[in-house]
Amino acid sequence: MIKILFICLGNICRSPMAEFLLKDMVKKRGSAADFYIASAATSTYEIGNPVHRGTRTKLAQYAISVAGKTAVQLTKEDYARYDYLIGMDTANIRDIMRIIGSDPQHKVYKLLQFAGSERNIADPWYTGNFDVTYDDIYEGCTGLLDYLQNKTIV
Repeated sequence: MIKILFICLGNICRSPMAEFLLKDMVKKRGSAADFYIASAATSTYEIGNPVHRGTRTKLAQYAISVAGKTAVQLTKEDYARYDYLIGMDTANIRDIMRIIGSDPQHKVYKLLQFAGSERNIADPWYTGNFDVTYDDIYEGCTGLLDYLQNKTIV
């Protein structure tokens, strides 16, 4: 089983969008049983709060539900629990490293790296543009699945 943790600042916009989008993608590919997918925050700002209305609305356009999800914070112990810790932007990566200490097994990535880009995924909390964020996350998740598929074939 491949264990993936998506991480952003508050765990109410980008990382839950990535979590539930990837869950939907692997379900549609018939490989949901091969994955454990979750999300977390680097901060304590939103702990216990539900997914942001903008993320819920955007995912609902694709019949993807985030029911029951509330924000949780990344812990140092998550490094041992997951195969991939995937941040949305450079600041997230810096904060992930602050929390976990080091990355000796090279588990920490920025999501768009899987799509061949070093771009950050903009935080729609600040931009208000959940469409652009969705498109970037979709691109990153597609790249991640391609990467994982090629990795298991080799």
